[in-house]
Amino acid sequence: MRDGECVFCAIVRGEAESSVVYDDADVLAFMDLRPVTPGHLLVVPKTHAAGLEDLDVADGQQVWAVGHQLARALRRSGLRCDGINLFLADGAAAFQEVFHAHLHVFPRFVGDGFRIAADWRERTRSELDETAAVLRKALAAPTS
Repeated sequence: MRDGECVFCAIVRGEAESSVVYDDADVLAFMDLRPVTPGHLLVVPKTHAAGLEDLDVADGQQVWAVGHQLARALRRSGLRCDGINLFLADGAAAFQEVFHAHLHVFPRFVGDGFRIAADWRERTRSELDETAAVLRKALAAPTS
């Protein structure tokens, strides 16, 4: 792998080590090097996309479909798995560390140590309605 190059692109090309679980024409899935729990997988599109804004819709659909398949496989695998998380971080503020879009698929069980902390308090209907209006406007905006 060359300096400054995307490690996931190098893995897709077979130039960096990985433990592959799934491979098709558009998507590759492999074991996470720093797993939350045993069985933690990463599903990546083979075409580089730094984040969701850059990800082709068809590639995104295939990433999700493969993630779904792998979640089912985790439940049948015999690995400790009382639940599954599908997690996608888009941007540094969302804790994305490798800037090649990827879906984490990992088994969960009581006491596994993974947590997401937030301000989970209930919001007012007017605040939710206002945010929904902003998002509807953004959905209607033309894309470039």
